[in-house]
Amino acid sequence: MAGPLRLPLLEFVYQQFLDDRDAAAFIRKVAARYAPATLERLLAHPARGCRRAAALALGYVGDYEQNASLGRALHDVDRGVRTMAENSLRAVWCRSGTEPQQKQLESVIRENIAKHYPRAFTRATELVDLAPWFAEAWNQRAISQYGLGRYTESISDCRQALEINPYHFGAAAGMGQCFLNMGEIEDALLCFRRALKLNPELEGVRAAVQSLERGRKKRR
Repeated sequence: MAGPLRLPLLEFVYQQFLDDRDAAAFIRKVAARYAPATLERLLAHPARGCRRAAALALGYVGDYEQNASLGRALHDVDRGVRTMAENSLRAVWCRSGTEPQQKQLESVIRENIAKHYPRAFTRATELVDLAPWFAEAWNQRAISQYGLGRYTESISDCRQALEINPYHFGAAAGMGQCFLNMGEIEDALLCFRRALKLNPELEGVRAAVQSLERGRKKRR
């Protein structure tokens, strides 16, 4: 008969974080004891709490090298793991390239959030010229193109982001929104379904798919 499952120290560190919500202490303890590659392996641990802890920790100490492992964790049986993996993915997507390139990306993101799309586009173009393998730079330029109403160009940038990072559910969803605004319903559905295949937790995308499918049935 198998003995009780031995839990890694990581889970106890995570439980302490849940009690005190001291993120700085959680990061210090994790960084002192675990390499990102070890946290990746713990994403497959049988204990749910351990997987949650690993997914959360990678958002703080991981980088783009953990992209695939976190992408697979979007299909974990536990919703908490899936949610933490999604948040961590969004973080590690911004940690490719050099430190100056990452700061440039931060600037682009701020401009997009502020809806300063012309400035965001200019800065994102500078970044993709410098680092054409930086998937999030292409995605952020796609966002600026969308904000400027350049849907065809935005689709092209989304495709490039997905070519580099096949786990980029945001680029797939963004491409679907572009097709939808162009009236290309079938292409929009294909992109939205691709986004959901990558990340089943995208409830807004799921609602859009259901709405488009209902509309298609009415037209028949």
